[in-house]
Formats: sequence, C-alpha cells, structure tokens
Amino acid sequence: MRILEKAPAKINLSLDVLHKRPDGYHEVKMVMTTIDLADRIELRSLNDDKIRIVSHNRFVPDDQRNLAYKAAQLLKSRFHIKQGVDIMISKSIPVAAGLAGGSSDAAATLRGLNKLWNLGLTLKELASLGAEIGSDVSFCVYGGTAIATGRGEIIKHIETPPHCWVVLAKPDIGVSTADVYQNLNLDEVNHPDIDGMVKAIQEQNYNGICQKLGNVLESVTMKMHPEVAVIKEQMKRFGADAVLMSGSGPTVYGLIQYESRIHRVYNGLRGFCDQVFAVRLLGERNTLD
Repeated sequence: MRILEKAPAKINLSLDVLHKRPDGYHEVKMVMTTIDLADRIELRSLNDDKIRIVSHNRFVPDDQRNLAYKAAQLLKSRFHIKQGVDIMISKSIPVAAGLAGGSSDAAATLRGLNKLWNLGLTLKELASLGAEIGSDVSFCVYGGTAIATGRGEIIKHIETPPHCWVVLAKPDIGVSTADVYQNLNLDEVNHPDIDGMVKAIQEQNYNGICQKLGNVLESVTMKMHPEVAVIKEQMKRFGADAVLMSGSGPTVYGLIQYESRIHRVYNGLRGFCDQVFAVRLLGERNTLD
C-alpha cells in the first residue's frame, strides 16, 4: 500500500518572542500561514519492522535526526505498531530555511501513517503528538492560517489571508535557530503588532497585512548574516509590496498582489540567490481525506 502526502512550507506573517520560559524554551506568539511550496512524502509498508528514510537531497538525514523518522518512531512506539515503513521525501522546500520544511515533513508523515496504519486519529490528536516532535509540527499538521502560542504548539485557527503571490529567496548560508535565540535581547527589539495583523487578516485588508508584517528575530539574524539584509533591500527595490524574513531565517519573502510584478522581482533576485521561488499564498487547512 502507498500513501502520498503534500507537506507545504509555512511563512511567519508575525513572529514575537515574549520571554524565556523556566523549561528553557521561549514563549512566542506568531501568525503563520502555508504557501504553495511543498515537499512530497510517499509512504510504503515494509515487511521488516524498521523505518527507512529515502531522499535524494544530501542535506536530509536518514536516521533519528530526521523529524519524519521521529514521527514514525513515535507512532510505532505509542501504538505498538510492528510494521515497518519506507518514507520517501522529495524536497522542494530548502533545508534549514525558516520555512518549517522538516516540521511539515513530520506532520505529513503523521497524517499519512494515520491512514497507512488505520489508527483513526483526529487532526487534533495528531497535532498533540506533533508537539512532542518539534514546535512547528502541530501547526503543520493542521496547515492553514493560525495564531501559534506557547512554544509554537498551541494553535488557534483564523481566516485565510487574501490571495496574493509570495516570492522567496534563500541565501546560500545556514542559520542556527539556537544561535539566533541566544543572541536575542528582548529589550532591544521592536515587537510586531500581532493583534493588528490578525485584524487585517480578518478584514481581508491586504495593505494592512503588508503594514503589519513583523519578526522580532529578523534584526538578530541580520546582524549575524548581513546578506539577509541585502536580499531584503533588493526585494523591496525590485517592487515587492512588503518584505520580511521568515522564522529565524535566512529565507526572505515578499508579498506581491499583482501577477504582472512577479517576474521583475523573481528575475531580479536570481542575480543574488540560487534558490528563488514564486508561489501563491495557500492558507488552506489540511484534511484527513
């Protein structure tokens, strides 16, 4: 039996860090939405009782470091599954990019194995399991558009933003999320207007969304990696309506309302980055169908 699942990337429309928690994590408040840039996950039953990761991307680990592996391992352990599984990951989302590619792969694996192994779990139950794997996995189980709080695992769904284009550019660098948080000084950053962002989305106010984009980690990553700031300035210069770094970076995205402007922004950025994508904002929730 074969199960196919789509694993969409996410972008942060707003990302705020409130304080450091006693458990060592940071308390966050974010508005996230999915975009039409996605990995593909193919699951096949194995007779052998083992988990096998198959990917042609050399940056994707094929052992316990892989979040999709952890997702399968968690389900096997929790529900005493004695079957094995082949997890084939076809990557389109850049690795370590601030787009939750690994988390979305894990979420798609949870949804797919729920079908493959006839577990009968709800999305809410899968999201709860996802929180044990990583902070973004719960959101990725659901997809759509949501406010995420706690360490990112408490999800409240909101309306889908108005349709627009998203151009993404990832510089050829890696960013350590742990290092970004370590260098974060909450007394020195501008906190985004999360409530204003939610209101703009509820009102389907595209200009309002553009005005309220904000990411408290952006200035930290830019100090560590000045090329992120260069890409952001170039994206603005080429005509994006609003520009922001996603997650802890280094990917920068621009929102563009009119398709006629896409090619200028996309082609302009190709001179600065090898990994440039032009996709639609997705914002639709996943189902178990």
